[in-house]
Amino acid sequence: MLDNREGKQVPKVNFKLRRDGQWQEVSSDELFAGKTVVVFSLPGAFTPTCSSAHVPRYNELAGALRENGVDDILCVSVNDAFVMNEWAKDQQAGNITFIPDGNGDFTREMGMLVDKQDLGFGARSWRYSMLVRDGKIEKMFIEPDVPGDPYEVSDADTMLAYLNPQARKPLDIVLFTREGCDYCARAKRMLRDRGMDFEEIRLGDAVSLRGVRAASGKDTLPQVFVDGQHIGDSEALESWLKARDTQAA
Repeated sequence: MLDNREGKQVPKVNFKLRRDGQWQEVSSDELFAGKTVVVFSLPGAFTPTCSSAHVPRYNELAGALRENGVDDILCVSVNDAFVMNEWAKDQQAGNITFIPDGNGDFTREMGMLVDKQDLGFGARSWRYSMLVRDGKIEKMFIEPDVPGDPYEVSDADTMLAYLNPQARKPLDIVLFTREGCDYCARAKRMLRDRGMDFEEIRLGDAVSLRGVRAASGKDTLPQVFVDGQHIGDSEALESWLKARDTQAA
């Protein structure tokens, strides 16, 4: 039975970190005392769900979590410091602090250490998340105790909804562009001027004009999508932004 520790203090342990080529020891008090901290823990660095969904979404929603009172976001895994550092680089998740629990001390005290010998992993963490205020666990979202690696409740969106059901989330904006395209540069400039993050997919980066046409029904660039909705070219984006600005005024 996995241990729900709501209302209890986080375990008092020391973590072995590797920073700037040197070993550093960081205590639980240093990580949690006087702060509001979101922790999400997972089975292992570089594993599929952890790398494709769990870490990226917390990184994306870090700004929204901080707007709702969170000071730090910690990713904890039973991996050594070298592995966690390389994973952090690979994920480009600069909004998250990666914490190696190499010996599983923290995870064991949390009641979340599980046997993954069937996968050759040894002892690893069960997947969960928690909100910690000044070292005291306020809320835990523990994945159901079923075979496999469930990922249903420990995600960033669930945590944000707990903090504030009306929280504003960043828009998912994607631009199909072409190198040297003035209209594409204009679209990107409009978004940057408003501080809006976006993902750029350039023609030739594993996408062809046929792919753009299949997605948008158009063969001109840029083509802009927001939260799955096709906005259109740079002029359409300008109109959409002006309408959004008017609504916000």
